[in-house]
Amino acid sequence: MEWSERIKTFLQTIGWEAKNYQLYEQAFTHSSYAHERGHRRLHNERLEFLGDAVLELIISDYLYAAYPHLSEGKLTKLRADLVCEASLARLAFELNLGQYLRLGKGEVIGGGSSRPSLLGDTVEALIGALYLDLGLEQCRQHVLVLYRPILQELKEGVLRRDYKTLLQEYSQARFSVTPAYRIINERGPDHSKEFEAEVILISEPVGSGWGRSKKEAEQSAAKEAWCKLTP
Repeated sequence: MEWSERIKTFLQTIGWEAKNYQLYEQAFTHSSYAHERGHRRLHNERLEFLGDAVLELIISDYLYAAYPHLSEGKLTKLRADLVCEASLARLAFELNLGQYLRLGKGEVIGGGSSRPSLLGDTVEALIGALYLDLGLEQCRQHVLVLYRPILQELKEGVLRRDYKTLLQEYSQARFSVTPAYRIINERGPDHSKEFEAEVILISEPVGSGWGRSKKEAEQSAAKEAWCKLTP
């Protein structure tokens, strides 16, 4: 199947009633690919710029209506958590966006199709394309559907950046391996013990962290690894 047909199939799969498919093709085209072919403007950076603003508006509107009791400061913090790179990368991994990206040779070699920052930019570019193609109201509806699992976590009070899941998705996409964890240290009395966990990737330690439970320590280690591997 040709690349353009794969993009159409993808859009149909997620339920987007696209009209101008060229916009979405541009959203999946990285600047490195465009520059290699002499098409310096036919890439997704402008769509990313637009999509970033549209996403902030949609999420701000949702939070304003859904949480009338929250102050401006708390709403701002929630919005930042919802539109941050970790949340965008989570959506990108769930949609498997990396397989549709058009990248330059250097980006392909460097693993750009699994780089969280690049994938997050692609999500924003797709939202920009969706806004231009279908208008704000349909764009809002589709974006809120994409965000439904994250917004449900927020409603239940369990919204968090799950770095173990993010690291696993990244490492499987980038290296085709799953991270392993081990407890390497303990401190404190039995009633108030702390644990230090280490995460191993391709036989090498890539992060460590402390926590009041083993799971919390593993999350801390995964966060350190994520920050190191995805600058």
